[in-house]
Amino acid sequence: MWNETDDQLYRKFEFKDFSEAFAFMTRVALEAEKMDHHPKWTNVWNIVEVWLRTHSAGNIVTEKDKKLAAAIDKIYKSS
Repeated sequence: MWNETDDQLYRKFEFKDFSEAFAFMTRVALEAEKMDHHPKWTNVWNIVEVWLRTHSAGNIVTEKDKKLAAAIDKIYKSS
């Protein structure tokens, strides 16, 4: 579930191993590129953390962030 704090959306995703986490990030990267909206994220072994906010709107959460969050959720559910 996404949490909205400090003018950003945040979610932590956990996977079986690094390969699954990296595959997820690859699918998210392709979707983010299509949407021209790119996340701030980190990956340590099987954990991927994602922060979303729109820099061009003054670093706040916008509809672009919510749409990307929904797309990321869909990708995660299909992982």
